Formats: sequence, structure tokens, C-alpha cells
Amino acid sequence: MKKVIVCCSLVTCLSLGTFSGCGKKSPDVKALKLAHGLDTNHPVHKAMVFMADKVAEKSAGRLRMDIYPSEQLGSERECIEQLQIGALDMTKTSSSPLESFIPQVKVLGLPYLFRDSEHYWRVLHGPVGKELLAAGQSVGLKGLCFYDAGARSFYTRNRLVNTPADLAGMKIRVQKSNMAIKMIEAMGASATPIDWGELYTSLQQGVVDGAENNPPSFYTSLHYEICKYYILDEHTRPPDVLLISTMVWNKLSPEFQAILQQAADESVAFQRQLWAEKEKENLHQVEKAGVTIIRPDKKPFRDAVKSMWSEFEGTQIGELADRIKQVQ
Repeated sequence: MKKVIVCCSLVTCLSLGTFSGCGKKSPDVKALKLAHGLDTNHPVHKAMVFMADKVAEKSAGRLRMDIYPSEQLGSERECIEQLQIGALDMTKTSSSPLESFIPQVKVLGLPYLFRDSEHYWRVLHGPVGKELLAAGQSVGLKGLCFYDAGARSFYTRNRLVNTPADLAGMKIRVQKSNMAIKMIEAMGASATPIDWGELYTSLQQGVVDGAENNPPSFYTSLHYEICKYYILDEHTRPPDVLLISTMVWNKLSPEFQAILQQAADESVAFQRQLWAEKEKENLHQVEKAGVTIIRPDKKPFRDAVKSMWSEFEGTQIGELADRIKQVQ
């Protein structure tokens, strides 16, 4: 079993007047446990540390967030399930694993759904985004905010990929998402769901031939040590979602609810700026480490997944996708 290390922010510890045992509970402090699967150098993790600092500051130390990174408390799916029964207070997950809990979220997994980053944020901060954050409350999951997870692109161990045809016969790791599986299969590869924490070893041992993710995740996971081709086809932009258990949320005072939401909103602005900086920096770093970055013509990739769009015509997902496309 993995050793649990609580990653507390400095401001949080200072506000509680303790420099050791920051994970210990005080009768005067409400502590919220947040778990996720990312490395501590990842910009999304840093945004949650920023949020923890803001929560401590705004509550004068009466509300605290203890952060457990790197799948210490389980995979994304396991953390979501723990929220549903109140065994865990908060988690950060990609929207992709949420599909099996909140069907409407599938729309975010449609390839080439967003025109660009600005369109992406207009949607997530608009009516559709608010609806999706609220859609999980009936199954015990309240969304607090979206974090930028950039565009996902393929990376491979030893095969140059310029078109979907080059993916034929390859085993590509995907998240445990039906939409991701459909997309990979539409492009001609074999989709292999593997938990994020197991992927480095799976790539190293040749269990899969490649994977797909954003530049900061490719870099902070050290997958660039094994995969020497990064193909910027930018097929999807599923955001990260910060969730809180409705069982936990409903027990918080209105004051603490407001503090938590305000801190989450402020952390989004911080994370967006940090993400933009890290995305460029990490691309440069992996290239410097010997990775060949390929910028292919995206049209063949778009053409390969048109069948996915046809499949959802006339459905709730299709209607949501139409609303998203209409956002200017």
C-alpha cells in the first residue's frame, strides 16, 4: 500500500500555527481531504495548492484543505467512487472518467469539439459549463470548477505518425472512457485503458506502443524518457474537473461553501496563466530531451472521427454538442 503523505500549503500550516503534523485535525478546524493522480510539479496540482492557501486565508484558518497527490488514495475512478459514499471529500479528475458517472459529460470527449482555447473557455464559463458542473449532484458529485487540461495529442515509443493510417496496429493507452476508446478505434489503433499511475511501466515494458495527453502531463510523468515522438494532432480538449462530495458540501456552513467556491474560482485564473506558461516550456523541454515533435495536417484526423459525430445526432450529447458549436 502506498505511503500517504499529506501535501499541505505553507500558508495553511502557518494559519493553523503548526509546523509539524499539518495533516492532524484540530477541533476548531474543518479539514477537507482532496486526492488526485498528478505529480506535484504539474500546474493543476499547483492550482489546488493555491486554492488551499486561499481557503486558509479567507477562513482565517478555520477551513483547511489537505492534498494527497500521485494516486496516493486511489485512481481517478476510485477517488470519484469514494466521494459518492463520503469516504473522501474532494478530488480532481479529467472529465473523461466522469462519463460513466455523469452521461452528459461525454460531450466533452468528442474529438475536435472546440475551435480553439478561447472557444473552450467561453463554453466552460457559460451556461453549458455550469450545467455540466451541476449535472452530477444526483449521484453525489458537485463540480466546483474546470481546470485547463489543454489539448491531448498522441505520443509513441518508436513510430513516426503523420496520419491516422500510421496508427494502424498500434496499442494506444487511453483513459477509462468510452468516448476515448471510440476515438482511438475510429483512427485505426487499438485502445487500451490503463490507470495513469501504471502507464510509465506499461510503456517501458511495451504493453502499449503509445498514449495521448497534453504537454505538461507528457513532461511531468517522464513519459518522454520512453516515447520519442509527440504528434500535435490535438484531437480532444477534455478539461479537468474539481469535485466535492455532495454529502460533504451539504454539511458545510453557507460561509464555508462560499469560501470554497470563491477560492476555486480564483485558482482557475491562476491555473490558466500557469498552464499557458508551462505548456510552451514543457514542449521545449521534451524537444531538448530528444523528442521529435510532429505538427501534422489535422484534416485526416478530423475526417477519421466523423463517424463519432454522426452517432450522437438527435441525442442529448448531440444537442449539447450543437449548443457548444453555436457559442461565439
